Order: sequence, then structure tokens, then C-alpha cells
Amino acid sequence: MRHNKKINHLGRQASHRKALMANMACSLILHKRINTTLAKAKALRMYVEPLITKAKDDTTHSRRIVFSYLKHKEAVTELFRVVAPKIADRPGGYCRILKTGFRLGDAAEMCFIELVDFNEAYNSGVAKAAEKPKTRRSRKKNVAAEANESVAPGITGEAPEVSQEAEQEKAPAKKTAASKPAAKKQDADKAE
Repeated sequence: MRHNKKINHLGRQASHRKALMANMACSLILHKRINTTLAKAKALRMYVEPLITKAKDDTTHSRRIVFSYLKHKEAVTELFRVVAPKIADRPGGYCRILKTGFRLGDAAEMCFIELVDFNEAYNSGVAKAAEKPKTRRSRKKNVAAEANESVAPGITGEAPEVSQEAEQEKAPAKKTAASKPAAKKQDADKAE
């Protein structure tokens, strides 16, 4: 039984796995998005999310703890100066995994792992939806209007509504039809 064994060893010794996670975490922090296998991405998410949480508290102690994991000065600086202020109000869930299919050579499941707040294309749709104000009153009116439109006019016994544009199109047609006999009369008068 494998109770309490939730670390994926990734087929590597402990020192190799530790170096792999540190390198991948540095790449993720510096580039904001990397392409890797799904198993490595899930292991990386468990490794990097506590480090990002530590980065919210910008103290010398937390910087030294994060540096002991990453061992890359530029990545630590980027994490504390750029990444941490942007994710300051997010309560966890800093990484997103997007599956991209299977690798051609060995059919390993591939994916992108990215920092959530740094994907502008993905977040633009969320921002637009958040900007739109919602009120209960307007929603009830819209729902009632949609319900009235969806009911067929034959069922309710009401006459179908005719739009104003359709009436205007019919009206000039009547005028032209009425003006043609008048025009013929005028031509006949001129001929006499």
C-alpha cells in the first residue's frame, strides 16, 4: 500500500529530482510559461506554489529560504520584485496547467504550465466580464422579455408583432402603386 506517498519520484534519484525541480521552477519564474510533460508539471506545481506564497512576505528570511530552494539569484529577484506584487491578493492557485496533446516520439502527455496572472490573452476575457455591472432589476426585465419572445404567438392567441421597418417598407410600395394610375391619368390629360 502506498499510503502518504504523494510525491511523484519521476524515475529519478532524490538529488536529480531536486535539481530538476529547481531548474524548472527558475524557468517558470523567469519565462512565466514553459512546455513540459504533465507529470513534471504537476510535480512542479507542488514545488513552486509554496515558494510563491513565501515571496508575498518580502523579508530577508523569506528571500534566503526561497534562494535555498532555487539557487538562482535572478529568479529570486524576479519572483520578489515582479511576480509577488502581481499575485499579492490571490489566495493560492498561482499556476495553470493547459494540456497540449501527446509527444510524437514516446506519446508522453504534454502541457504548458504558466503563472495565472501573467497570461494577458486569457485574462482579458475575464476582465471584460468583470467590468460589466449587474443589477437584479435589469436582469428580471430581460428574463421576462426573453420569455415573452420565446413563446409562439399562435399559442398565446396574440397577433404577431410587425416591426416598424416592415410597415415603412409596405407603405412606400402602396404609395408608388397608387401614384402609377395618377401618373397615367396625367399623361392621358397631357395627350388630350
